[in-house]
Formats: sequence, C-alpha cells, structure tokens
Amino acid sequence: MKKLKFDELSLSDEILQAVTDMGFVEASPIQSEAIPYIMEGRDVIGQAQTGTGKTAAFAIPALEMIDVDDKSVQTLVLCPTRELAVQVAEEFKKLGKYKKQVTSVAIYGGDSIEKQILALRRGVHVVIGTPGRVMDHMERKTLRLDRVKMVVLDEADEMLDMGFREDIESILEQMPDERQTIFFSATMSKPIMQLTKKYQDDPQLVKVVKNELTAQNIEQLFFEVKPRAKVEVMTRLIDLYNLQLMLVFCNTKLRVDEVVEELQIRGYQAEGLHGDLRQQQRNNVMAKFRAGTTTILVATDVAARGIDVEDVDAVFNFDIPLDEEYYVHRIGRTGRAGKAGKAFTFVVGREVQRLRDIQQYTKVKIQRGVIPSYEDIVGVKKAKFIAQIQEAIQEGGLEVFEDMIEQLHHAGLRSEQIITALIKMNMGVHKNEFADMDLSGGDDRGAGRERRSGDRERDRDRGPRRDRDSRDSKSTGRSRDNNRSTNASMVRLFINIGRDQKVRPGDIVGAIAGETGIAGNAIGSIDIYDKFTFVEVPKNDVQRVLKGMDNNSIKGQKVNIEIARQ
Repeated sequence: MKKLKFDELSLSDEILQAVTDMGFVEASPIQSEAIPYIMEGRDVIGQAQTGTGKTAAFAIPALEMIDVDDKSVQTLVLCPTRELAVQVAEEFKKLGKYKKQVTSVAIYGGDSIEKQILALRRGVHVVIGTPGRVMDHMERKTLRLDRVKMVVLDEADEMLDMGFREDIESILEQMPDERQTIFFSATMSKPIMQLTKKYQDDPQLVKVVKNELTAQNIEQLFFEVKPRAKVEVMTRLIDLYNLQLMLVFCNTKLRVDEVVEELQIRGYQAEGLHGDLRQQQRNNVMAKFRAGTTTILVATDVAARGIDVEDVDAVFNFDIPLDEEYYVHRIGRTGRAGKAGKAFTFVVGREVQRLRDIQQYTKVKIQRGVIPSYEDIVGVKKAKFIAQIQEAIQEGGLEVFEDMIEQLHHAGLRSEQIITALIKMNMGVHKNEFADMDLSGGDDRGAGRERRSGDRERDRDRGPRRDRDSRDSKSTGRSRDNNRSTNASMVRLFINIGRDQKVRPGDIVGAIAGETGIAGNAIGSIDIYDKFTFVEVPKNDVQRVLKGMDNNSIKGQKVNIEIARQ
C-alpha cells in the first residue's frame, strides 16, 4: 500500500501545521488511501485495526469539510466504548488545533448528561459518542442529526459484538439520506457487510492487510510457564529488559484485580482497568498511565479499547487471548511510530495449540523465549546498581554525606558491612519461593485446571460435543436428559443462541468471564446446538452469572440465560 506525505494530500494549512506539531510527515497506509476518497465525498469501508492511524484517516477529512458558519452537528462518530470515544475526541482536538472555530464534544455513559446537554446547546460541529448515549440525547431532543453530512462507525465490528446493532440502525435511519457514511472495522464479517449494503452507496474498500499490522519492529516471544509463576516471570522480564511502560492483558476482571494486587505487593506501580470501574476511576487510571506515574496498566480486552498511549515498551499477554483477532489488537499498542516494541505471551500446557492458531492467523512465527533465571536478574541489577553509583560520583555533591561514614564506624560497623547493607537495601533483590524453581512448562494444580480447560476449548472448536443422551442438534427444544449437570458442584444453564448465530465456545467463556469476573477455567462443559447452548457454571456463581448476563449480548445478539429445566 502506497504511503503519501501529508503535503501531497491537498490539505489546508491549518491541518498541515497540526500534523507537523504532532510530529508526522508521512501518512500511514490507511490514511494515504482513505483520506482522498473521503475528501471526494465517497462512502468508504476501511478495514484496519488499532495502531494503523485510522482515527486521523476520517478525522482529517471531517475537519476539512466542516462549514463553520453552520452551528449544527455535521459529523457524528460512533464508538463502542467510552475510552475510545474520549480517545477519538482528543485526536479531533489535536488535529483541529488551528481550526479554532470547529467545535466538538464527546458524549458517553458514566459522564454527566447535564454537562453534555449544555455543550450540545451551545452548538457543536462534531459529536463523538457511544450508541447508547447518542440514543439518550436523541430521545431527549438534545441532539439533532438532521444536518449531519458525515457519519463514521469506528470499530464497527466491536459495536456489533457488544449488541449495538439495533441502536446503530435506529441512529442511521434518523439521518438525512444525503450523507457520507464511513465504516472502519477490523474485520469484514457478514453482519458488517449487511450494514454496508443497507446504509452505504457504492462504498470504496480500503484495506490494511494483516502482514502490515504485525509490525517488523515488534519482537514477539512466548513463554511456557507454570500458571502460578506468571507474575514472577513477568517481573523478571521487566527487570531484564528494563521496561518502563507496559500493558498487561487478562481475559477476566477477576484476573486483572489479582495481577494488580500481586504486582503492587512486589512494589510495582500497577493499576487495573476493567468494566467494574466508574468513569472517574477510569479517567484517573488512564491519566496516571499517560503521565508515567503508573508504569503497568493491567486490563481486559474490552476495557482497553481505545487506549492509545505513546512509548509503550511492551505488551504482556498474561492470559492467551480467547480470539486470534484480540492478539493483533493487543500487540498493536506497542512498537508505534517506528519505535521498537516487545510482545510477550504466556502459555500454559496445551494452550500451545491456541498459540499455533494465532501464528497461523497472523502469518508470523512467534519465537519461544527463555525465562530469565534468578541469577540472571541479580546480575542485571548488580550492573545497574554499579552504573548508578558511578553516575552519582560523577554528579558530585557527596561531601555533605561524608560525616555519616564516621558515625557508622563509631556505631561499630565495618566499611564492608555498611556497603553490603546499602547494596541489599537499594537493589531490591530478595530470594522467594521461585528463585531455585524451574518455572517453564511443567504442571501443578493450577496447570492441571488450565490444561483441562484448554482440552475443552479444542474439543468445542472441532464441533459440538454431545452428552451421552443428547437429542438431534436441530431440535429447537431442550432435551429431557441433556440439561443435567454432570457435576454436583456445577449448574447447567440454558442460553437462547447457538451455531446459527456463529457462536463459539470462546464467545461463551469470554462473555460470562468478562461480565461476571468468574475465571474462564472455572466454567464447565459447553454444548452448542443450532439454536441454543448449554453451559455449566459453579453452583456458587449461578446468581452472579444470571445477574451479570441479564440483558447482555453475545456476538451482537441479546441473550436470555436461565437455569436449564429438569
């Protein structure tokens, strides 16, 4: 895909100055192709993931086409999450830095609706919002879309997966027929193509292929580890590579909290990001991460949507992603703007098969990494400490502390004791239970559970696994015997979607684990039929699952979940 310089794209002086201030000279592939088509007024489908510069690909033409004399909303951008809405709004402000008469606002749940109403009443040209909050304002008559010239669906596939299709269609139906419609999506799924056919006019497809996304400047390694040693291995890698800013991805909210707690106990500046946080908490966490006060951000995939922070040194897949697409999204947050980045993936037991699926999907060989030993880390810290001592001596100003040496001698301490004690205090190296242990591969009680979970995942992916007494899978009813749990500590639940909705085991596990915080490997057998699914969950978590999944969606379909009848 050809790259163009920004001054070759027929942009205004104001936009050119803004992108120069942002440090850009050359447009990314998606920008080089999409901007000219959008500027021509064409409908566009952009297939691109996070990290490709897609926001500027639609924000630049949107800003160029605003009529500042018309105070009505002229551009609407729909985003799946509040984080992404905030991120896109910030990008609009940076790019519109010198177009001072162009106004924009982000509207999303969790923020004061009264404040948003005031902003809309003052008159704005660009609205960036989540579908739910946009619908709220439309129903309140505080947001009018009758003058919209351009609508953008950013990460359209994610919005459909989150169950926003009905809201999106309702919003699009209430817009002028004469408008420009832009879709940006990581995948071109059947539901996406159905929407484009319905709401776009002869759209131009602009695509960034996968091999352009798995950037050459990202070093990708995987480590086979014992489950309970994951945090130990992660901290060793942080120390070995002297990493300063990191993103850590987990599959569940519960795992996020557990990892954050363990990292904080070890003295690392870590914070978590997941769906249970209030908006103000999310804002505080992100502000500290952007400022570098928090050096490790631990997040779920959904909560991390829209995170765009420069200079992330490394991404850790603490849990191997449930979907190959998530892997691409995750690692795309490091190695940006030509800088080097690292992506480390932890694999437990037979999860190696899922890693092979990721490699096949991305067409990239992920190399096996060697876990640093305790002695390796001690050696690295010794070298770093010596360098710090040399630097302090070169800086000078030591005379103010010289009298303390004499005081320590008077206390009966020898110079060697003093020096050794200070080294121990400052290096922060302590032997723990993992120091002399082989952390690679192997098995322990946790590994056994995770391996059994991995077995179930692969069995499900080969096709629906039938219980002993299961009836014809085409049946729309629940069979008499197939609703019984095979384990007294588990309860069998019924979900009203199945193969016909393209549901996979990973979708069921991801939805339940993500919404309830239950560990994915605690979920029992999953039997997927054409029109419905049975899933086993721990008896103690049944009400938590029923409440967490109430009125929720899987694969863009609102679901009904209930205890299976005898």
